[in-house]
Amino acid sequence: MCAEPPFPPHRLAGIGDEAARGLDGQLAALNRLGWGALELRTVDGVAVADLDADAFRAVAVRIRDAGLDVVCLASRIGNWARPVTAPFGTDLAELDALARQCEALDCRYVRIMSYPNDHLTEPEWAARAIDRVGRLADRAARAGLTLLHENCAGWAGDRADRMLRLVREVDSPALRLLFDTGNGVPYGYDAFGTLEKVLPHVAHVHVKDAVRTPDGTVAYTLPGDGRARVADCLRLLLETGYTGTLSLEPHLAVRPHEGLSATDDSADLFVAAGRRLERVLARLAPYARPAAVPEGARE
Repeated sequence: MCAEPPFPPHRLAGIGDEAARGLDGQLAALNRLGWGALELRTVDGVAVADLDADAFRAVAVRIRDAGLDVVCLASRIGNWARPVTAPFGTDLAELDALARQCEALDCRYVRIMSYPNDHLTEPEWAARAIDRVGRLADRAARAGLTLLHENCAGWAGDRADRMLRLVREVDSPALRLLFDTGNGVPYGYDAFGTLEKVLPHVAHVHVKDAVRTPDGTVAYTLPGDGRARVADCLRLLLETGYTGTLSLEPHLAVRPHEGLSATDDSADLFVAAGRRLERVLARLAPYARPAAVPEGARE
């Protein structure tokens, strides 16, 4: 049995706008959990890359004063709202803005996806998506950043073979994978099986859980209560010495792709999901292994 928790508080984070619309509420929710890190997506409903200079400086000061690290900026690059035919300049401009913000926040990870299709053949869709991610990775490398491709929307979002092809063909240390435990349920694939195949390339993890209801819709649950095999995924990560962060994205009240934003009770739901995650991890403590390689160096 491990003497220490497998994921101490400084390695637990949360996507802040899942808890509250405003930054103060986001920081307060993490303070309630006693966790040490924040993943930024929006503040007051504004995507982090769209914050003006004064607003961003205020955000950076508040986070620093709260004693929190920022582990990742969750971008809109290649996401469900930006098909592979959308203007690429929008993504390049967003990455440039995020690079400046990452430097100020001492953050090196930016979450991306790999572009939904827009009536192209599969080979053309693949070629365009890989080309775009490759050019983004080159730009990220020059800025000292690492892009994290999430198993979500886009060409490589729901298939391990495509994720591996994307990493292989881009062939850059500035591209790694972000694994979300809960995305397999809404997107209709076996997330645990996917993790087994792509594990060596995973540098960051989102935690959520979900079930598919009898009417075919998706309902999100506390970690461990759904069908996403959250505990199995976390056990596999622990057994293989995963060195990154676990970032909570429970989707219990906030689902940007459905137009649902934080409400008055979002923070309580977020904290409840965080406490459940802690309990799941406590049960998995016997399976934790020493980290095999330094953080960010997994190949």
